[in-house]
Amino acid sequence: MVRKEGNVMSVGKRIYLKREMPDMEVMNQFKSIPASNTADVMGRSCAMNPRIRLVSSPKAQMMVGPAYTVKCRAGDNLALHAALSMCNEGDVIVVSNEEDSTRALIGEVMMAYLRYTKKVAGIILDGPIRDIDEIGKWDFPVYCTGTTPGGPYKEGPGEVNVPIACGGISVNPGDIILADPDGVIVIPRKDAAVILEEARKFQAADEAKLEASKNGTAKREWVDKALEAKGFEIIDDVYRP
Repeated sequence: MVRKEGNVMSVGKRIYLKREMPDMEVMNQFKSIPASNTADVMGRSCAMNPRIRLVSSPKAQMMVGPAYTVKCRAGDNLALHAALSMCNEGDVIVVSNEEDSTRALIGEVMMAYLRYTKKVAGIILDGPIRDIDEIGKWDFPVYCTGTTPGGPYKEGPGEVNVPIACGGISVNPGDIILADPDGVIVIPRKDAAVILEEARKFQAADEAKLEASKNGTAKREWVDKALEAKGFEIIDDVYRP
């Protein structure tokens, strides 16, 4: 493999060894905030498509880590193998796959290497996996679109640590990935400190709303105001065709 410094013109076959990393102290504090609360303060436009879902059994509810991005050709995992060799402990491997669902990009052997040898925080694939009978039991976060016994090609092209799209959301290398049983969101690295502060406020307000819903003190007047403002008509009668 040829190693070069700086930008090169081998677009489609590039492997970058370095990333701009997030503030680790800020990143780790997202572990105490539900992904939904953080998503709500980001305009509700940061969540990956729910076709990407949790398929394993991690004991910890929250997964947080810096994105280690992999751009695969549909149904081809050569670039993913490169990422396995180069990723670091605590990374979240995020894999684009041109939304292909016909071939598994990873199975038990590769996944065991990520879990036990590389000790990454987890993996997210916009595509299927295989060997779910074992992986589904693991205390290791695996998010994907489903399963298939069909295996991948290993021809390339592909890229590592470049901007990708996964589950319909842009992911840059070093962005913060936050996932829980609801799904996966992407927190831009440069905005993380501000988002954390707003997410904490939102979480406190949301917990107060939950308590009010339980004890009968919930305030619902805003619904009537919103319906009126939007021109809804409330009819005290049954619908007659």
